[in-house]
Amino acid sequence: MVHLSVLQEEAIKYLDVGPNENFIDCTVNGGGHTLEILENNGPRGKVLGLDADPEILKETKKLFEKKEYRNRVILLSENFNNLKEAVSKSKFKKVKGILFDLGMSSWHLEKSGRGFSFLKEEPLDMRYSSKNPLTAEKILNFWSESEISRILTDFGEERFAGSVAREIIRERKVRSLNSTSQLVKVIQRAIHPRYLRQKIHFATRTFQALRIAVNQELENLIKVLPQTIEVLEPKGRVVVISFHSSEDRIIKNFFRDRASIYRSEGEEGGKTLFAKKASLNILTKKPIRPSQEEIKINPRSRSARLRAAEKL
Repeated sequence: MVHLSVLQEEAIKYLDVGPNENFIDCTVNGGGHTLEILENNGPRGKVLGLDADPEILKETKKLFEKKEYRNRVILLSENFNNLKEAVSKSKFKKVKGILFDLGMSSWHLEKSGRGFSFLKEEPLDMRYSSKNPLTAEKILNFWSESEISRILTDFGEERFAGSVAREIIRERKVRSLNSTSQLVKVIQRAIHPRYLRQKIHFATRTFQALRIAVNQELENLIKVLPQTIEVLEPKGRVVVISFHSSEDRIIKNFFRDRASIYRSEGEEGGKTLFAKKASLNILTKKPIRPSQEEIKINPRSRSARLRAAEKL
């Protein structure tokens, strides 16, 4: 099982992978990016691979049983929001680069059985890890109409967020929402008929919003980005591939803020102020997008954006 990695060539280029250097893949998923790094950082370079989902990590481990990889990869079932702790626990040092490939993998859609796909009849779970107490089913059956509408707007950019939220409340007064097919029917009733046959399936945005909310994906991203600067060696690089406008905005703003000088030297209230120097150099003025050829091979890559920065 090799996950079809998005912007793989570009990720390796911006990580600037070289022989005998150490890297962290914060989202191992199906192992595609990790394998590519190992192909380029031998013979002694190592990779620390993290994934919040222990099941997908168990599957992915099979890829690294080859002798040339076995002693060069460390895999941990760990949410990347605990990056510093994971690095400390594994005694992983001299980190040259850190990679994030955000969002879910093909495995989650096709094999997890947790309700990530609106094309299958599955329970409304949507968790990456069973340690997470929150599920999509709990959101749909217990959150208020305003809370549901908010996440559909903020995380799914759903134009009919209010209508979908109202229809969810109507449905759960009759019966609890517990399957993907049931939710799809609810969304279908809420959306104007003209928009039911668009290029993107009408349930896509609602399912995306629920997944992001369940797994606290934006909160975890905000938490981990400052940790990358602490973990990286000078001249080390952080590369982030995102699939949602809110994710991309968080990354862009973080890079921009850390590439600025926060305060000039001077005096205030009789106290001397010292300049706080920039900690990052932005390598991508604009996000890198997948080519039309890649989108044709892997349609899920269409919304991908890659941003990269180097620690000063």
